[in-house]
Amino acid sequence: MSAMRVLIASTVDTPAPCRRPGAARLRQARIAAGFETAEQAAGACGWDAAAYAVHEAGAASFDWRRAKVYASAFRVRTEWLYAGAGPASDPGFAPVIGRVGADPSGALLFATGQSPGELAPLPPGATDRAVALRVAGESMRGLADDGALIYFEDQRTPPTPDMLGHVVVVETDGDEVLVKRLLRGSRPGLYDLESLDAPARSDVRLRWAAHITAIIPPFQARRILVSAA
Repeated sequence: MSAMRVLIASTVDTPAPCRRPGAARLRQARIAAGFETAEQAAGACGWDAAAYAVHEAGAASFDWRRAKVYASAFRVRTEWLYAGAGPASDPGFAPVIGRVGADPSGALLFATGQSPGELAPLPPGATDRAVALRVAGESMRGLADDGALIYFEDQRTPPTPDMLGHVVVVETDGDEVLVKRLLRGSRPGLYDLESLDAPARSDVRLRWAAHITAIIPPFQARRILVSAA
């Protein structure tokens, strides 16, 4: 009876092996990268299969250096893989292709350099055609203040009926890229462009128009912009 009590106590008091928390993220990353098994991943990446299997099973921890190796192979962030910090992967980025705003005379401008100097994270639902404009000045106060980011899809297609009545990004046949409310003109192919604080422009011929997909306020825009370099 005494031996039985000792056996029961030993069974109850001995904790089960603890699976390392990074193991689940490692398995998740491996599957997302397209490797069906741990052995397949190890073989493709030139790792010791037994050592990798131990890490993914959670029987042993992997250090920061090894986490960097795994993260690079599976295209995830090392911080996430090692410690669960932040998102699993970096967001895609959109180029900031120019500035839209007001010059000293009050006219809206669009300016762009030879190549994007800044990048901004893609907003939800964006595609690889997403681009952004940075607002300069107060010509769109209330819609997009000085320093805000305006995103749109750079598809270069003609205006569509669902754009009428909405603020969109347009390019005129005079090479101006503007942010305006799009209204129907006096005849097909012509449009009126309504501003927030300037006279409307009537019967303008447009090369293309694009829906605005996101507007990021100035404070947040300053935090998320990165140099294209």
